[in-house]
Amino acid sequence: MRAVVLLALVTSVAACGLPRSGPNKREIFEGSVQKQGDAFIVSVNDRVTRATSLVPAIGFSNQFKRAGKLGSDTIRPGDTLDLTIYENVDDGLLAGQGTNVSVLEEVQVDGAGFIFIPYAGRLRAAGNTPERLRQIITEKLDAQTPDPQVVVRRLAGDGATVSLVGAVGGQGVYPIERPNRTLSTMLATAGGVAIEPEIARITIIRGSQRGEIWFQDLYDHPELDIALRDGDRILVEADSRAFTALGATGAQSRVKFETKTLSAIEAIAQVGGLSTNLADPTGVFVLRNEPEEIANLVLGRDDLIGAQRFAYVLDLTEPNGMFLARDFAIRDGDTVYVTEAPFVQWQKTLSAITGAAGSANSLASLAE
Repeated sequence: MRAVVLLALVTSVAACGLPRSGPNKREIFEGSVQKQGDAFIVSVNDRVTRATSLVPAIGFSNQFKRAGKLGSDTIRPGDTLDLTIYENVDDGLLAGQGTNVSVLEEVQVDGAGFIFIPYAGRLRAAGNTPERLRQIITEKLDAQTPDPQVVVRRLAGDGATVSLVGAVGGQGVYPIERPNRTLSTMLATAGGVAIEPEIARITIIRGSQRGEIWFQDLYDHPELDIALRDGDRILVEADSRAFTALGATGAQSRVKFETKTLSAIEAIAQVGGLSTNLADPTGVFVLRNEPEEIANLVLGRDDLIGAQRFAYVLDLTEPNGMFLARDFAIRDGDTVYVTEAPFVQWQKTLSAITGAAGSANSLASLAE
């Protein structure tokens, strides 16, 4: 009776699949194109790390970088002006009785760029500097009052503004003035970025154009500190890239990038490294869809069309395996999968059999 029960339990264990964290290395290789699968299985070497190190470039176009700084004194629609007019007579045209000084405060430049001055008429202010506008007003009033003296001051207005949203100290609409005519100074005006600089991305939308850079690049490459334009929209946000870690790792989850670039060895470290009791260091896979250009470059071909499925294999036990993992770049959307060591399944099988044997003994004892 005991032998019959033991045989039945062992047979049932053999027939059932043992629990595991995912496919083993052999099963992944079975899915290669060489075996009627749909994925290219590629062992990582120095040539592969160079071919796959190409990452989507971000930056500003030449149209952004070539734009000159706006003149800080140029008057624009929406600006506010203060005008002081001194007349060379006791009772002037514009001044009150008994004085020769008239002050016109907060004269608004209209949407078409014009202002109205009594006795001078409707004058175009937009596009002129305060000095040039002073000359224009003086010429217009000179025929009405002898030798007028005009002072023009441009106040902070909303004639040229940019909007800042996202992870900045103070979101809002800011005027472009002398101290903040470039991207870095405008960010400083808004209180700086409110997230870790390593993961901050800056996007500028100017009409139909769009440019994006890393915050750190703004200071590493001075040419990216571009001049701003009226209507620019600036968005500061945290890096949204992430990879998925599965298998025999310290944690199985979707993990966000913590740096601008991320290597395979850093990705494994972010999830707690390889599981000491489970992981097979010869079976570390990086799964991704490669674009056509990189797929052909990696395989040394030119006939592949469209994105292709790739499974890159890292063997950390090779003499240079750790160096290759350090140099292999992880990209947005990658899946890092670590297979279990072969002995793990054998250990699980033994545990199941010994457990079954114990159960058989118990059942046999009850039967007796």
